[in-house]
Amino acid sequence: MAELHFFTGTMDSGKSTLALQTNHNHAARGRVGRIFTTHDRAGAAQLSSRLGLTHDALEVDPEFDFWRYVVTALTQGGRVDYLICDEAQFYTRSQIDQLAKICDELQIDVFAFGILTDFRTQLFEGSSRLIELADRVNVLQVEALCWCGKRATHNARTEDGIMVTEGEVIVVGDVEERGGPPAEVAYEVLCRQHHRRNLTAARAKAVSLAPEPLPFG
Repeated sequence: MAELHFFTGTMDSGKSTLALQTNHNHAARGRVGRIFTTHDRAGAAQLSSRLGLTHDALEVDPEFDFWRYVVTALTQGGRVDYLICDEAQFYTRSQIDQLAKICDELQIDVFAFGILTDFRTQLFEGSSRLIELADRVNVLQVEALCWCGKRATHNARTEDGIMVTEGEVIVVGDVEERGGPPAEVAYEVLCRQHHRRNLTAARAKAVSLAPEPLPFG
């Protein structure tokens, strides 16, 4: 029986790497799949990991219809044994329903990968629906770490180096540090305590280096 799998974790926990590995494992056994992604850091129609691995993919926009795509491929004589769906948190509720329908009615395995919550600590639409529908929800065992060394549980967004908790949900950036001037928009994983306190690695370092006030008298 085909199943709908959802693999989730914070940013920098290896989701895209696992998506690429999953595709490799199934393709090596002679299975034929399709790879989908959206808003990948490497650009449109690319699935990339921070280890430097990339693979061509089909770009999913809000109007993309998974059911129509797969049915068309099958009726034209194509073979589809499984789907790899990266950045699934950005998919619409309707698109997740289509993936479940493909799994149930066409007996095609679906492997979805995505983070649970946005920088405001609220569930993404796609992730919320996947939790409701997936046969299996798998939390990745590669733990991303907060700057303090604790397990990271939240995704933070910074704009010009300042952590923000309001704004557009979808703004693509990266969690890797860059040389030179700070990126206008960047992301960082934090533990809950430091996310609540808006205490990013840069702010914590600035606080630790701040001169102590001189005593009076």
